[in-house]
Amino acid sequence: ALSQTPSISSISSEGREDLQVNQLETQIWIKPDIEKTDVDFSEILNAIQEIAKDVNIFFDELEGVNSPSKDDDSLLHHGNLTSTSDDASRLEVVGEEVPDKNKANGLYFRDGKCRIDYILVYRKSNPQTEKREVFERNIRAEGLQMEKESSLTNSDIIFVKLHAPWEVLGKYAELMNVRMPFRRKIYYLHRRYKFMNRIEKQISRFRGWLPRKPMKLDKETLPDLEENDCYTAPFSQQRIHHFIIHNKDTFFNNATRSRIVHHILQRVKYEEGKNKIGLNRLLSNGSYEAAFPLHEGSYRSKNSIRTHGAENHRHLLYECWASWGVWYKYQPLDLVRRYFGEKIGLYFAWLGWYTGMLFPAAFIGLFVFLYGVTTLNHCQVSKEVCQATDIIMCPICDKYCPFMRLSDSCVYAKVTHLFDNGATVFFAVFMAVWATVFLEFWKRRRAVIAYDWDLIDWEEEEEEIRPQFEAKYSKKERMNPISGKPEPYQAFADKCSRLIVSASGIFFMICVVIAAVFGIVIYRVVTVSTFAAFKWALIRNNSQVATTGTAVCINFCIIMLLNVLYEKVALFLTNLEQPRTESEWENSFTLKMFLFQFVNLNSSTFYIAFFLGRFTGHPGAYLRLINRWRLEECHPSGCLIDLCMQMGIIMVLKQTWNNFMELGYPLIQNWWTRRKLRQEYGTQRKTSFPQWEKDYNLQPMNAYGLFDEYLEMILQFGFTTIFVAAFPLAPLLALLNNIIEIRLDAYKFVTQWRRPLASRAKDIGIWYGILEGIGILSVITNAFVIAVTSDFIPRLVYAYKYGPCAGQGEAGQKCMVGYVNASLSVFLVSDFENRSEPTSNGSEFSGSPLKYCRYRDYRDPPHSPVPYGYTLQFWHVLAARLAFIIVFEHLVFCIKHLISYLIPDLPKDLRDRMRREKYLIQEMMYEAELERLQKERKERKKNGKSYHNEWP
Repeated sequence: ALSQTPSISSISSEGREDLQVNQLETQIWIKPDIEKTDVDFSEILNAIQEIAKDVNIFFDELEGVNSPSKDDDSLLHHGNLTSTSDDASRLEVVGEEVPDKNKANGLYFRDGKCRIDYILVYRKSNPQTEKREVFERNIRAEGLQMEKESSLTNSDIIFVKLHAPWEVLGKYAELMNVRMPFRRKIYYLHRRYKFMNRIEKQISRFRGWLPRKPMKLDKETLPDLEENDCYTAPFSQQRIHHFIIHNKDTFFNNATRSRIVHHILQRVKYEEGKNKIGLNRLLSNGSYEAAFPLHEGSYRSKNSIRTHGAENHRHLLYECWASWGVWYKYQPLDLVRRYFGEKIGLYFAWLGWYTGMLFPAAFIGLFVFLYGVTTLNHCQVSKEVCQATDIIMCPICDKYCPFMRLSDSCVYAKVTHLFDNGATVFFAVFMAVWATVFLEFWKRRRAVIAYDWDLIDWEEEEEEIRPQFEAKYSKKERMNPISGKPEPYQAFADKCSRLIVSASGIFFMICVVIAAVFGIVIYRVVTVSTFAAFKWALIRNNSQVATTGTAVCINFCIIMLLNVLYEKVALFLTNLEQPRTESEWENSFTLKMFLFQFVNLNSSTFYIAFFLGRFTGHPGAYLRLINRWRLEECHPSGCLIDLCMQMGIIMVLKQTWNNFMELGYPLIQNWWTRRKLRQEYGTQRKTSFPQWEKDYNLQPMNAYGLFDEYLEMILQFGFTTIFVAAFPLAPLLALLNNIIEIRLDAYKFVTQWRRPLASRAKDIGIWYGILEGIGILSVITNAFVIAVTSDFIPRLVYAYKYGPCAGQGEAGQKCMVGYVNASLSVFLVSDFENRSEPTSNGSEFSGSPLKYCRYRDYRDPPHSPVPYGYTLQFWHVLAARLAFIIVFEHLVFCIKHLISYLIPDLPKDLRDRMRREKYLIQEMMYEAELERLQKERKERKKNGKSYHNEWP
């Protein structure tokens, strides 16, 4: 064995690493066969260690010679490879055959064996050459292998390809506590009684007759993800024999390899100094243009996946997840997690869970809407409105608006009944409970995912301080209580002053939103009179609907414009606060952006729901804006129709715009890039581009990560829950959008974006707290919508107190006879103010000028002792509204808290599995250690070496 050991002069530049691998393999794999031989293997191992030591010393002396001090970019030619790891020369010496397939797919080095784990991109014309040279020299010192290649389309662009050898992966996997599979799972089955077994057999036989579940993915299509069927433990090189290692090249998957390389790059220095460290700083100062892991080849294939299988995981994800043909199937979350990492996997898990929970909400909302459709012809209130040809309503605006019959609003009364009927209150309670059930069951679902993905015991590392924070407070330092190292310190007074300025900025931007809503109100007030005097009869007769529709569209345009401003303001205020770490910065920015966009999106909706038509006064004494414009009144059929239009138009337009910006914008940009390449190099040359070139031409992921995706869904969740009593079809629209959204996001991640770095996360972060806040707000707003905006409470008061069934305890449709007349007050036309007196006198209705008109309110007639004073019915309705709000909120909150208490965060079977797994792992580790110690004892006996009495 010693005679076959190569001399130092014949060892290539990678010899030292090969010897280390061989040494490690010798230590691992030779020991089981020691008992069968009489050779003194301890002497052989000592000799190998001495040789490796000499080789290490030799290469340490030659490191300055073999490692270039500068990047020799003059050796780079258009499309030619230049290796700084001397892999090519090693291959020539050894004379091994290079796999042509690996070389052709653009995922490996020139040797066809070293897989590319990470790509760095820079321009030769960039002036930050010295920092980059030091950084790359330190990368090689960390053990990473490197190759460079110039771009085929632009010789100024240089791609730096990085590969992590097994030794580096093992070392940093142990430092990062990467959990790897080491034993197959043993599934524990509870003892069941014979009776239960018979029932289960009958059920399984019955299920065999049923058709196969179409929503499940074909298991033959998906690869066997080994880590899901194995117990995992933090990787340890000392206990490497415990882990299941079939092939060292594939033991760490591509996402894990990229994460380890990124971890190394974040801790490599590029300049002398305490804080001159990390890839992020080099990206921010422009030393490198881009940094990303590679996609695993093309997402398309000439062959069918059913006959030839998937080419790679990207192709598999496209066929089983991002393709429109599988929109009805479950998501392959384990494969998404393996390819994109736990953080992105959790987002799609949450989105899928939210979409699945929308099915019952959408079904109940559709049922409420259909209930309104079926009971439309039996609704006494809409019947009376449609038959009220003799009731003349007062004009809804000054001068130009004419008198109108109440029967003219028959269509609006029927549409209002579709959303405001007897099932509305039940649906509001259901949605409040649904929001709680959704969040509580998501906790359980997240716990199961965290267990399956080995996130239960995972804790985030101590985060690095942001460079901006270091630069600002580098003069003041104090000891970190965790690490014990000095770090920059922000004084309490400075932090408070910055927070006060930031809060003032938030308040100012909210005032800007209120000013925009005020502008919309003025537009509605002015436009309703303009439309009432319009030449076209269609617009003139529907002036209020035209006003609402145009105001909503203008409001949507203002919302989209202000969103651009809000993003810049939120960035400025967050940077002004100087958060210490990236997670603090992200949470602060997320909270500001959500607050801005939530207020921006819902401010007009709150105005219509709770303020429109509430403070207008009465005919003859209207309240006016700046003593000039008369405030807008509700339609004779109520304000709920305006709220429905506002929610429907905003929700549809917002979701359509978001989907276009998410997918349409990257598609157009990538199409334009492909078009330029096709024009310059032709179609055949473009298809021969290596993978790093193709990925570089894709769009990078958003600078804020998953922020835009979460924000869109959270705002939609607010629309679905906050005003759902006014628009029961909101869950159905959200469900249809989310079915499309899942596939849009999947298509975007797989085909249009560069592969994001696989990062870990235990949950969805600050968004869960925001969801809980929206759930609480939804209870309050729905209580006010039912009590204030809808006519539910006035109808109940009339049915039980003033209607034909008063005192009988009934509230059917027969008890609502006369409700419309009782809800309208009488006004003397001669009491109109001069500036609000209509141009027509109403003679077209009865042939003579009108003396009286009606309006929606509970006021005394003009000839009463107190003209136009509030009636007793008004105070009864007001008291009932307040009582309903209090009872509804307390009842729903009690139900929410009861559900939260009854539903545990961890399922019982998961808790039992975790306890049993912990027990089994301890037993396995004990048995493995015991076996190892016994083997060592036998080896010592055979070698004749003395040993002390020791356990076992």
